[in-house]
Amino acid sequence: MENEKIVLGDFLLECFRVNTLIIGSGAASLNAAVSLHSMGLEDILIATSGWGKGTSNNAGSDKQTYYKLSLAGEVPDSVHDMARDLFNGKCMHGDIALCEAQGSVKAFMSLVQLGVPFPHDKFGSYAGYKTDNDPRSRATSAGPYTSKMMCSVLGAEVKKRGIKVLDHHQVISLLTGTDKSFVCGALAINLEQKDPKKAFVLFNAVNIVMGTGGPGGIYEKSVYPESQEGSIGMAFRAGATGQNLTESQFGIASLKIRWNLSGSYQQVIPRYFSTRHDGTDEQEFLNSSFRDYTSLTSAIFLKGYQWPFDPSKTKDYGSSLIDLLVFRETNEKNRRVWIDFRRNPSWQGNDSFQVEMLADEVYRYLSRSSAIRETPVERLAAMNMPALNLYRDKGINLQKEPLEIAVCAQHNNGGLKGNIWWEADLRHLFPVGEVNGSHGVSRPGGSALNAGQVGSYRAALYISKNYNYPPPENTLFLSEAESSLITELGLAGKWLSAGSRKSIMDQHLADIRKRMSSAGGIIRRRDQLERTVEESFKQLQKIPDEAGAVSVEELAECFQVLDHCLTQYIFLSAINKYVKDGGRSRGSYLVVDNRFPEITSGSIKDLNLCDYRRRIEKSIIEVAYCNNKLEFRIVPVRQIPKQDLWFEKVWKDYLEDNYTES
Repeated sequence: MENEKIVLGDFLLECFRVNTLIIGSGAASLNAAVSLHSMGLEDILIATSGWGKGTSNNAGSDKQTYYKLSLAGEVPDSVHDMARDLFNGKCMHGDIALCEAQGSVKAFMSLVQLGVPFPHDKFGSYAGYKTDNDPRSRATSAGPYTSKMMCSVLGAEVKKRGIKVLDHHQVISLLTGTDKSFVCGALAINLEQKDPKKAFVLFNAVNIVMGTGGPGGIYEKSVYPESQEGSIGMAFRAGATGQNLTESQFGIASLKIRWNLSGSYQQVIPRYFSTRHDGTDEQEFLNSSFRDYTSLTSAIFLKGYQWPFDPSKTKDYGSSLIDLLVFRETNEKNRRVWIDFRRNPSWQGNDSFQVEMLADEVYRYLSRSSAIRETPVERLAAMNMPALNLYRDKGINLQKEPLEIAVCAQHNNGGLKGNIWWEADLRHLFPVGEVNGSHGVSRPGGSALNAGQVGSYRAALYISKNYNYPPPENTLFLSEAESSLITELGLAGKWLSAGSRKSIMDQHLADIRKRMSSAGGIIRRRDQLERTVEESFKQLQKIPDEAGAVSVEELAECFQVLDHCLTQYIFLSAINKYVKDGGRSRGSYLVVDNRFPEITSGSIKDLNLCDYRRRIEKSIIEVAYCNNKLEFRIVPVRQIPKQDLWFEKVWKDYLEDNYTES
């Protein structure tokens, strides 16, 4: 690794020459760094806007799930079975599903070896449990902070290996070669530099591993950590293709502290109520939409392991009816909604815990968990004390106050298109973690953590075998990246000349977030989408002329808002494409006309679910941003490959290093 100072116009830039630049410091990025280093490729560098600020180090749930191949018990499992279950989530390529299943055990055991305390019994059996969209019991957990523990052990390994980290470096642009077919570097802003003219940092890199996470910054109601903004827009600007951008997960989460209220938080059957904004007019709003105490408590209980909103579970008093009713209170009636662990849901004036009225499944679960207690908070303490302590550690005592909640954006199943080695169609770019769109319409809970570990290892392996050579000299690099650099530094110079326009940029960001949560959340209105796409495009055209900055911080924010606006425009355009071409309700959203759906007898009236017979529904929507225009491709789903596993052939290919072909 080398670095030198370079003058470009009015800017003095520090330039690093490195084989592989890794962007981000989440679990996938850190695993890529550790994997590359363990494979002997030590010319690597991590650049992150904030060490430990990503989703994986700041998110969790009651017991955060890691999804893997089942490794214990009498129920048989296989790589092919796991691949098929991932593939059956719809609109997921079969070869990617096979890779994620096949790499599962290696990735999981690597984390175990590094010190993540996944529980096992005296025989060494890693017990599992069922999670969302999981036909087996493949889920495991190290507690509420599973992904945080992953970051901790991987981060410690990065430091132990002496891998260089540039903290407080916000990467704002991917630089491409003259033919725009590959990345050749990146441009970042050093957030600790005081002088904006000296804050830019160049990376002359053969490869870029991009682990920037999901688009948390584009939503108004979000359970992404506040520090998780996302920057997928810079990959779109560089020419990378996105896929499955229509598919995100939404669910019930607390607002004061951004946290998923899944698992035990629902299984203890807390009370839901809403109020006016001043806290008056308390109403248990769920009751009017349920048949009886049994159906109400069953739906709340099932929300525990059916956490993401799912339109198919809005029928017959299903668990996702709760998400819809919460959304109606907050978005249609403009009320605040709360979950209360101090009191039981009341029914016809009776707020005692009516054990005799519980469904058999609910009673058995609570009984086996020794959680037949009088109040939800007592049941939570009996079932999962760490989940109770989590809020107490963050300054909220669930024994004394309710939690304000909303239906929040949680995860994007789509993202950048990648092949079986997680390489984008923009060569030498390897999106890993949530920014890689490997998932389909639905996925098992915890499979994103598995995909991040498997994908980042596979990216590292491919780089080490095929792209392990020095970057070009800086003069050649600068001639390749000149066009991209002129654009980015030109914007920076223009904004610095304009002076501070922070209030304008804050308003742009607020508009982006409000629009995305309104049009791209769990309710997608046909007649609204076309208008919001036009609004986002107009805003995208305005921002370069309306932005302005006087400091490094404001300059970085200008680039971030521009990134968010482009991201929103592309996401909403993909959603609009799906709906205009006849796509129906699926995944974690309802497609409706103008009105909020009518709920009668515990179901949505005239619910029109996707059956995957229409071309737009059974295919993958790819979208690329080229010359300020969007190009859509409707791509058939690749099936799970039939493998030739004759040992002598596999051995020969392995010895000859032929197995990393795309």
